[in-house]
Amino acid sequence: MKLLDKYILKKFFKTFIFVVLLLNIIVCVVDYTEKQDDFLKHGLSFGYVFKEYYVNLFIHWVNTLSPLSIFIAVVFMTARLASHTEVISILSNGVSYHRFLAPYVAGAVLVGIVIFGLIGFAVPNASKTRVAFEIKYLKSPYYFNERDIHYRVSDSSYLYVETYNNRIKRGYRPTLEVLSGNKLLSKLSANRIQWDSTKEEWTFDRYEKYEFKPDGKQTFSKGNSLTMKLNLDPKYFESKYALHETLTNTELSEFIEAEKERGVGNLGVYENALYERYAYPFAILILTIMGVCVSSVKSRRGSGYQIAMGFVLAFIYLLMVLMSRAIAEADTLSPFLAAWLPNIIFFVVTIYLYFKVQK
Repeated sequence: MKLLDKYILKKFFKTFIFVVLLLNIIVCVVDYTEKQDDFLKHGLSFGYVFKEYYVNLFIHWVNTLSPLSIFIAVVFMTARLASHTEVISILSNGVSYHRFLAPYVAGAVLVGIVIFGLIGFAVPNASKTRVAFEIKYLKSPYYFNERDIHYRVSDSSYLYVETYNNRIKRGYRPTLEVLSGNKLLSKLSANRIQWDSTKEEWTFDRYEKYEFKPDGKQTFSKGNSLTMKLNLDPKYFESKYALHETLTNTELSEFIEAEKERGVGNLGVYENALYERYAYPFAILILTIMGVCVSSVKSRRGSGYQIAMGFVLAFIYLLMVLMSRAIAEADTLSPFLAAWLPNIIFFVVTIYLYFKVQK
């Protein structure tokens, strides 16, 4: 490793760590001032809140803001180098511009690998504690209010429930149909369906059951209760607040596949979250190169102007990420494309800036 690489990498990591700590401390302080009344209402000590919530919130925001943090850090650091004419000195001594970029790229790749490992495994595990804390102390009690619910509970069985009360784990006016192709084999209707937590089974109360034979005949039976196991858990009716944040890459992939098998539609928020995790390391690399291109040329307006422009571009990137998530959740754009769209646009802009920058 050349002396130049060590010099730039040292400044790169020091500035990145400083920006990460600064941004996330500010976020946590603002968050605490907003939620202080909720903590006092529940009689929570600062030590408990700090351990159970803010340590995990800090980890969450370190990951979430990592592309912006590295972009701001690169702009801040490189603008200072340019204002002290260090960039000009480096390039005038025969170092090509792409060679000048090499330590930045190496640093960005290393950060990207670390962030990918964190976002896929460590961050979701930390988020489990944070989200559970938010649901318990910061969110209003959840009530399942969807109507006319349809679930695929096996390859040939479909369950319909008119309404469901998640507080007592009870559904009303359920219908269970078993099909073979387009032929109806049986139909079970009841007044309500109740979850038995001890047996882990569902009980149909005051049911009526029709069975249709291949010869065209049908049988009818009814009773007060009928118990059976279904590939359906009460957790499917519970709050899914920030659920995608609490699942590792493997768990999130399995959850998406399981939901598709049950016939659940509009999984954009989960698919987008999974694709974003793979897009993050590339976002870090793209924003690093863009940050160098934006700030490596000494400006007459001073380094402050370049740093301000860096913040503006960072805000635009964040806005695009939020818009892409909303589009994916609304199911108006492929979750894969929505997750990668900010990277694609900023990659094109970065290529343009790279060829326009003075070398």
